[in-house]
Amino acid sequence: MIAVSVEEHEGYSEIVVKGRLTMTGVGHLKSAVADAIAQGHRLLVLNMRETEFMDSSGLGAIVGCLKAAREAGGDLRLGQISEGVGAVLTRTSMDRVLAPNGANSAATTPEKS
Repeated sequence: MIAVSVEEHEGYSEIVVKGRLTMTGVGHLKSAVADAIAQGHRLLVLNMRETEFMDSSGLGAIVGCLKAAREAGGDLRLGQISEGVGAVLTRTSMDRVLAPNGANSAATTPEKS
């Protein structure tokens, strides 16, 4: 099960992903990002602090969302991430591609479960 929500902050929109980001849930993430971009938000911050698990489909969705944000003249950055998601991003070197968000004091700090 996955829940994706968008929270607006001054200067950026936070995409909050809770649950398991797998093949069955990537559409929710893509839709949330597409909607935020369509509404004119350019800086998107991905909060995956409560993401329990992410498979290769989830990773692919993040890459697609990053591409969509950049094509719209914006960016997708990392906010808080869970320890498991952090491990996947590190193993795939995506932690080097996705910049941490400076507006979030806990950016890219994996939460210990």
